[in-house]
Amino acid sequence: MTVHPLPRPGALTLAQASAEFLDRFRGQPHTRRAYAQTLVALEQAAVCGPSAPVEVAFTPDAAAAALARWESAAPATWNKHLAALRSFASYCARREWLTTDPTHLLERRKEPRRGDKSVPAARLEALFTDPDVRLREKVLWRMLYETAARAEEILTLDVGDLDMAMRRARVRSKGGAIEYVHWATPTARLLPRLLNGRTTGPVFCSEYRSPAAGARARALGDVDPATGRGRLSYPRAEYLFKQASKKYDPHGQGWTLHQLRHSALKHLAAEGRSAPELQAKSRHAHLATLGKYVRLGEETAARITAEHDPYNRRAPRR
Repeated sequence: MTVHPLPRPGALTLAQASAEFLDRFRGQPHTRRAYAQTLVALEQAAVCGPSAPVEVAFTPDAAAAALARWESAAPATWNKHLAALRSFASYCARREWLTTDPTHLLERRKEPRRGDKSVPAARLEALFTDPDVRLREKVLWRMLYETAARAEEILTLDVGDLDMAMRRARVRSKGGAIEYVHWATPTARLLPRLLNGRTTGPVFCSEYRSPAAGARARALGDVDPATGRGRLSYPRAEYLFKQASKKYDPHGQGWTLHQLRHSALKHLAAEGRSAPELQAKSRHAHLATLGKYVRLGEETAARITAEHDPYNRRAPRR
């Protein structure tokens, strides 16, 4: 027999508490979307349902059942959703909606050390110049690589955020601050062709017109007023990049959009750029988070091996 505590008068429901928690991330759509996925699983796992008070619905059993959805997922995925549940539990405790932590029995999983995620520059260049790749994707991938920006930041750009003369764009960073990212000549040459005279709307638009009404209708700010096309979504952009890059990935799996940012910073580090310079480019808040970029990878190891190969006929000139 399961005993549930009686709810206090006026206690918030799990659905209401989740909505309040997610409302804190209005300016961080990517974070909000990630937390929402976890909280939806929690609401579905709650025996009493999301309309029950938080202290009744958010139990250790409900937390475990919610995480069971990712039982066979990678350790990093499990840990991400566990962190989301713990963050929500801490928020509820501060608001005095909970008196105990429902996640205290759940443990993080050990994540294997990840290998070098950077892509050799030669392979990226082959992908960028592939004649079968559409102009929109070429501009997006070039801009992501040259700015070393997060994919979410670039996909949410509007034409009004661009400063073509200074080769820069105004973005809202992960923490909500307004910052600038800078691109190089290849992007500067392609970008006007993509815009084709447009002065408003999203920089990167989807292939189809956005519905004017209904559940799939987009916010007006996410629709190009000239063509009626909606903003290109992250999942669609990620899918197109992974499919196109399979051709150049030796393992045939394709790459992720985040690997463009990772590769850009790794390549700059290989060229001798200092940690403060990488921080300025990446806009990381702390130098400590740049460790994985300063630690050079496979491409550098191959170059050093070739340079010190005693049978290398193309020895460097002295």
